[in-house]
Amino acid sequence: MDIKVWMYLVYLAVSIGLTVWVARALTRNGMIFLEEVFGDERLARAVNNLLVVGFYLLNLGYVTVAMRHSGAIGSTSRAMEELSLKIGLVLLVLGALHFFNVFALGRYRHSRLRQLATHPPLPPVGRLPMQQHAYPAAPHGQVTGTADPTPPPR
Repeated sequence: MDIKVWMYLVYLAVSIGLTVWVARALTRNGMIFLEEVFGDERLARAVNNLLVVGFYLLNLGYVTVAMRHSGAIGSTSRAMEELSLKIGLVLLVLGALHFFNVFALGRYRHSRLRQLATHPPLPPVGRLPMQQHAYPAAPHGQVTGTADPTPPPR
């Protein structure tokens, strides 16, 4: 086998290994965050599984698209340079996907908590007494906001 085939094999092994390792770490450690975001363990587990599937599809799709190299690989050092570039790009894609997920879920969590915060943070200490006439009477001829059946004198 020539150097290019070995480079492809190493690239696939490292990229798939990194993808599986990161996906397992995110699944295990992200569950607590998702439970906090959604407030429901079943929903958090379902979303976690869907995120992992999407993560695998996006990352492994990128790995296979980025595997192609049209130029000739003349030496082992050139193969290592290409390999490091390709694996570095895979790591950047992994990081970008992770950042996007955390950002989107954090925004969702923030809006959900804002919607749940409908009550005041402290209970009221007391109540104000109700007044019979909260507003002073308007002078004759001014509009008070209520319909007056009698017309003003001319």
